[in-house]
Amino acid sequence: MCLGAMTTFLLITASVSAMSAIQDDLHVSPTGLVWIPSAYTLVVASTVISAGTIGNLYGRKRAFLIGTAVMIAGSLTVYASDSTEGVIIGQLVSGVGGALILPNSLAVLGSTFTDPHRRTEVVTAWAASSGIGLAVGPLIAGVLLEHFHWNSVFLSTVVLAALSMLVGAFVSESRAPGGRLDIPGQLLAIVGIAALVYALIEGGHDGYTSTGILTAWFVAAAALVGFVLIERVAAAPLLDMSLFRSASFSAVMFVAGVSLFGFTGVAILSVLYYQRVQHLTALDVGWRLLALFGVYVVVAYATGRVIRRTGFKLPLTVGFLAGAAATAGLATVQPDTHYAQVWWLFALFGAACGLVAAPSTAAALVSVSAERAGMASGAVNAFRQVGSVMGSSILGALLARRLEDRLPARLDAHHVPPSQWPAIQQAVSTGKGSGSAPRSVTAALDDAFTSGVHLGMTVVSVVFLCAALASLLLIRNRPHGAAAG
Repeated sequence: MCLGAMTTFLLITASVSAMSAIQDDLHVSPTGLVWIPSAYTLVVASTVISAGTIGNLYGRKRAFLIGTAVMIAGSLTVYASDSTEGVIIGQLVSGVGGALILPNSLAVLGSTFTDPHRRTEVVTAWAASSGIGLAVGPLIAGVLLEHFHWNSVFLSTVVLAALSMLVGAFVSESRAPGGRLDIPGQLLAIVGIAALVYALIEGGHDGYTSTGILTAWFVAAAALVGFVLIERVAAAPLLDMSLFRSASFSAVMFVAGVSLFGFTGVAILSVLYYQRVQHLTALDVGWRLLALFGVYVVVAYATGRVIRRTGFKLPLTVGFLAGAAATAGLATVQPDTHYAQVWWLFALFGAACGLVAAPSTAAALVSVSAERAGMASGAVNAFRQVGSVMGSSILGALLARRLEDRLPARLDAHHVPPSQWPAIQQAVSTGKGSGSAPRSVTAALDDAFTSGVHLGMTVVSVVFLCAALASLLLIRNRPHGAAAG
């Protein structure tokens, strides 16, 4: 189960690490590039709650094994693709597999390990495995990209998912009958989140007030309003809206989403900065980001074991404040900033996200009555995944838009003749890059790209400050040990 969970998160950072190689080969536009990681997390975010219900009704082991098979199919689709559309379709398919794997792998552990202390240990190991997947994704991608084509990166998830399926076949089956699928709610959730992500990503290129984007905004708003109305009257709702009457629960959903919004967004911005601005290989980038992911794993594991004593407010508030400080520091990097000057900021951000991982889940469970703990657990996982897709789509779109907006001024500052600007801007918008461009053009592109990274890091810093305030003022500080009673 831990290997399956690790595979779902490894695909996120492995995909991000391969983005530059995919863009160089397929000439993907900056906007199209954002879809590559977003397509996967979009499907996971919108279907993860229903995937847990499917496991409860038809068997968690069966749902897990089907998820690994779907993950293999999606990754093989990407491997065989020679177009941007094929890559995105494969990522969408993989998202269905990831959604089936995540909740059901955790549910299998919950039903297998009945002793509370033993269960806590294995759940902590399961949570740590997701961090390990995030950490090794860039390294595996880097090694493969050093020797093979970018398609080979997605074979790593094929191998891991196949191994998970092979071993998972020996797991005992378990069910929790009595519930039922909320089909109307699920369809509205998919439409609403997909339309919202489409508007965020494509609006960065077409303009957020263009006709097509305004239509997407309307569809997203109508679908999400319809989702709320249907869930309020559904006999077996996908998400019980009455849970949000608790200010603490609402705040927990917000901070859970913010944590992965920042984590995913900073990972994408950092990978693209080092690959596109400092022109490092994927493997070199993977080693540099190990400071972020490695510290995250260690701190998340440690925090999960100490929140019984500290409560939730302290680690959540300190974590978000530290994350805001780290991203504010990362917003000052320049094209020639050496890694030795900023490695500690990546480590600080990893520690910050590690501090909020376990408390946000535990706080969700104690913000509601005991019989609603399962619904709360599914909700916090869904909001995390929504935060992840928002991080990749919003920050990726902002980066692409800022790059295009700032490029003319930077070309002028580096004394590039205006007659060359249209060709350069066309190359950037179509994803053809600068190739063997003159030094002045490369410097202008690096400056414009860095400006987009600054904007994204600033947005994360501000959002993390808001999350720190919500944690301090709204979330109940009920200790984990007291909640168990």
